[in-house]
Amino acid sequence: MVKNLLSIRSYSTKPATHSHPFNQLVLPLRGVINIRVGDFNGKVAPGECVVVKTDAEHLFTADAQARFVVADMQDLPDNINYSQRIVFAINHSLSCYLTFIESQLENKINEKVEQSMFEMFTLLLQEQPILAKIDHRIGTAISFIEQNMMKQLQIKNLAELACLSETQFKKLFKQETNTTVMKYVTKLRMEKAQALLTHTDYPLPIIGEKVGYQEPSAFSRKFSQYFGFPPNKFKR
Repeated sequence: MVKNLLSIRSYSTKPATHSHPFNQLVLPLRGVINIRVGDFNGKVAPGECVVVKTDAEHLFTADAQARFVVADMQDLPDNINYSQRIVFAINHSLSCYLTFIESQLENKINEKVEQSMFEMFTLLLQEQPILAKIDHRIGTAISFIEQNMMKQLQIKNLAELACLSETQFKKLFKQETNTTVMKYVTKLRMEKAQALLTHTDYPLPIIGEKVGYQEPSAFSRKFSQYFGFPPNKFKR
């Protein structure tokens, strides 16, 4: 039986094709990995995950300075196991957790903590929508949105960041995410507001500011539209 294991690795520029009797997930932290596995032959970047299932032959190459979290897993979560996607985009929560994994593994040995980290990693994997590898221009915009929710996000600025016209950006964003830019922004903001209401004691005006609403009334109105009740009625 394989030991479920998280590790931090880099890959040689001169590797050999190989396989192993367990599942493996590779999630770039820095740098880009080139991989050939199954029907996929291409690049995987930070914000993405590549799935190598048991006994699948594969080949990795990467620059020496590139670093990756590698998860050796006996069993995959059902959402990944039953998906045909080899590469998928990961959400912001898992991306942030990878940074913690790197810090912990590079500084201390603690088997109980490592076991708990693996269990948390698995739980976060189970929450991942298995979306297709996103166009890097839209991926750049999404990363900016996730890290700047408290700011006033305008399609014009996001389109410039993606090096696209506003029309091209809106069309490609909808194509890649199956939703509009502003619906995507609102969803992220409301999910964060719900988390802040549940896990913190910030007053409503501060929560509103943290998710991009400078006026408490604007935050309350949007929250009510999204959830069907105002934030002051949300059960903490």
